[in-house]
Amino acid sequence: MAGKCSVAAIRRVAIFGGTHGNELSGVFLVKHWLKHGGEIARPGLEVRPFITNPKAVEKCVRYIDTDLNRVFDNQNLSKENTVKLPYEVAQAQEINSIFGPKGSTNAYDVILDLHNTTAQMGVTLILEDSRDDFTMQMLHYIQKSMAPVPCSVLLIEHPGVKYATTRSIARHPVGIEVGPQPQGVLRADILDKMRRTVKYALNFMQCFNQGTAFPPCSIEVYKVLEKIGYPRNKNGELGAIIHQNLQDQDWRALNPGDPMFITLDGEVIHYEGEYTVYPTFVNEAAYYETNQAFAKTQKVTLTVQAVQC
Repeated sequence: MAGKCSVAAIRRVAIFGGTHGNELSGVFLVKHWLKHGGEIARPGLEVRPFITNPKAVEKCVRYIDTDLNRVFDNQNLSKENTVKLPYEVAQAQEINSIFGPKGSTNAYDVILDLHNTTAQMGVTLILEDSRDDFTMQMLHYIQKSMAPVPCSVLLIEHPGVKYATTRSIARHPVGIEVGPQPQGVLRADILDKMRRTVKYALNFMQCFNQGTAFPPCSIEVYKVLEKIGYPRNKNGELGAIIHQNLQDQDWRALNPGDPMFITLDGEVIHYEGEYTVYPTFVNEAAYYETNQAFAKTQKVTLTVQAVQC
């Protein structure tokens, strides 16, 4: 039987947009909230909207020098500015000084980091720690509030890995990924889903601070197992593309023997694993540069303790 954990009141919340400068829903919303903050105001909460990568936003590109969402590790955050740092590393240090320091008691309680994906993932909430009962209760609350709109939870936890995401500064980091939406494009339906997700997250924190007890629950998550690369030819060039049966099938079962890739000659490359998996980030445009065709996940049910302020 799940126990109960007490968590201190949530006081400071940041909403990040523009971690990737061409993912426009978060950029558009954060810029709106910087001028019209009433929508995200909640009693007892300091809610701060923030554009994290302003130069990339200005140029409408993913990043300037390096991916901002990968550089919040101790090595980058402690680099001395004796030589010219990559723009995003310098920006990470600045963000860490405002919202951190990472791992300290002064760090923000919650960061909601807003992203778009070109993949058919719908609303996806990204969880970094399966022991964080407070965050899992929040995700469960968002799921119930968003229903009947599906809202998947992606667990990116790996043993021994400390995450270097922009949101990892906070005690309770939450990634909000909504798609499909092309890079550099806005879609009203996608923006509305993101806006509602943020609203319900803030509502949860307000209810929590006011003493609402959230009972034990269970939550279904998709745990990342590994990232699958594209087939390459002997010159290292793309040798095959996502098979049409897999395209737009994020969160659907991929069974042994199912088609994964197809070459221009019509050769089909099948999934040869021993058990069913659930692909996500299928054919994500931003991941071509890192040779990631999709992430392979397994479905897991987590038991969540009751939480109360």
